[in-house]
Amino acid sequence: MRTLLFKLVDRLTRAQKKALLASVDALLAPCAFLISTGILYNAFPSIEFIQRHFLIILLLTGLAGALSVLLKMPNIKLNSYEARGILRTGLMALLVTLAFAALVNQLPLYFSRLGIILFGMVFFLLAVSARFSMLHMLLWILRAGRPHKRVLIYGAGHTGMQLVAALREHATILPVAFVDDNPSLQSMTSGGLRIYSPDRILELSKRLEVDRILLAMPSVPGPKLSQIARRLQDLGLVVMSVPSFAQIVGVERLVDTLTPVDANSFLGRSQVENRMPMGSEAYQGRTVLVSGAGGSVGSALCRQLLASKPACIVLFEVSEINLYNIERKLLELAKGTPTRIVAVLGSVTDSRMARTVMAEHKVEIVFHAAAYKHVPLVEANPLAGLANNVLGTRTLGDAANDAGVRKFVLISTDKAVRPTNVMGASKRLAELVVQDLAKRSQGTVFSMVRFGNVLGSSGSVIPLFREQIAKGGPVTLTHEDVTRYFMTIAEAAQLVLLAGSFSDGSGGGDVFVLDMGEPVKIRDLAQQMIEAAGLRVKSDDSPDGDIEIKVTGLRPGEKLHEELLIGEGLLTTPHSKILRAQERSLTELEMATALRALRTAVATGSAEDAHRVINTYVEGFRPPEQVASAQ
Repeated sequence: MRTLLFKLVDRLTRAQKKALLASVDALLAPCAFLISTGILYNAFPSIEFIQRHFLIILLLTGLAGALSVLLKMPNIKLNSYEARGILRTGLMALLVTLAFAALVNQLPLYFSRLGIILFGMVFFLLAVSARFSMLHMLLWILRAGRPHKRVLIYGAGHTGMQLVAALREHATILPVAFVDDNPSLQSMTSGGLRIYSPDRILELSKRLEVDRILLAMPSVPGPKLSQIARRLQDLGLVVMSVPSFAQIVGVERLVDTLTPVDANSFLGRSQVENRMPMGSEAYQGRTVLVSGAGGSVGSALCRQLLASKPACIVLFEVSEINLYNIERKLLELAKGTPTRIVAVLGSVTDSRMARTVMAEHKVEIVFHAAAYKHVPLVEANPLAGLANNVLGTRTLGDAANDAGVRKFVLISTDKAVRPTNVMGASKRLAELVVQDLAKRSQGTVFSMVRFGNVLGSSGSVIPLFREQIAKGGPVTLTHEDVTRYFMTIAEAAQLVLLAGSFSDGSGGGDVFVLDMGEPVKIRDLAQQMIEAAGLRVKSDDSPDGDIEIKVTGLRPGEKLHEELLIGEGLLTTPHSKILRAQERSLTELEMATALRALRTAVATGSAEDAHRVINTYVEGFRPPEQVASAQ
């Protein structure tokens, strides 16, 4: 029977459905007349009464049908019938009642005023009841012919209630129950559905044959939702999250995964002010090459360079996607400026490519930001790291020197100071290469910039913590006491540009460092980010917290504390926050011997020989195993 009804309803056209609804409204008027008469006289009307008042019944049928069509009642779809539909039904009932009162006065029919009012009330109730009855009958019929999903709604608040109201009118989705963390709501009924404790989700999903769970808690922070979702997915359940209806239409702001936090709270100091002495004069009208232009620091450097109006920025990048992204962004930013943007896909280890680019574009200034910088990856791939970071620096530096480039600035790291890993050692060797080139160069001024961790750069701890918090934790920490120096990407780019404008070549191979204040404790940083997300740290003292901080142990080659200087003594520069260090370098013979040994190790694939070069020529280098035993 249900299947036959489904086929019948499915074949009805929209015009036929509207005609059916209008017919129902028309037939309800005489039914209301007969019912109100029966109530008024305490007896159901007889056949003789119906025959005697047949004209009234016929007129009421026509009036109700005409007013239904006039008020466009059939245009209201059954699955959209709600408050506004009821109001329009009330208007129709009022007009039909007034028309009935007029008929009573014009025809030889005695019907009291109470009877007329009673007629209007009965007609209204019948019209509304008929609509809802047809809606439920329609849903019952449609669900017989279509597969439907049984859903359990997590969250019995305002959004959950709205969701149930919406889904109840859906032919293929059936809400079966609520679950909510609030103990005061559990065991109650809301919207016709029972509210259960989340502890019973697995049992409910089996007993009620739940297909999926909908998280209707838009006000809960994203990381907390992720925790709940992951816990349910671990039970083998399909989980989906829905925003509030106000958020969908833009009345309320969609909840962010993390609330932005002022960088000063992470740095523990004020940021370097955004000014650059002599900056515009140093780069205006020049051709500047940036290696590693698609990286975090390289791309920020390119964007800040545009303000100095260079004649051309050459983007030198080995990653195709990174090069594509930075070129697209810079071309947009450079519109209306005299600066040309040139994208070059190539490696700094390719001598022919480096020399061709320098000559073809008449490069005047080079910022060398290309490097492998991820400590564990370089530790696991030492030959690749040394070849790129050390030999690549020498290749690009030689090409710049031979082409008569005015300035060459190496971007280095605090991990180069008394390094404990291959990445740090490779950057220290790159610094020694630049210092060697500075001593032998006749025209090019070689210098380097050394700074700590850059907030938000690829591979840094900030994006990692952000991702872990968004997933609901835990946040992983290598050691409770580990500290790092931090700076913003804008500060890093600013420092590099300042160094390029300050370097004059005196003494050979200046090392510029930023006064970075006190190092930041990483555990404090993790806690700040968790609290910035509107969550609490879960610990022994706070077992009801949201995100756990889990200590995993120092990775191979990782130090507890980083340093910025190898030796003593600092010189001032035109900027109060920028200092210049003069550090010991290798002799020309030592440098030549080190590079020859390193090239041989890379050519033969001997990681052992490469480590031997590091141990011999990098001052203060301590292997990871030695660091681990000391800590």
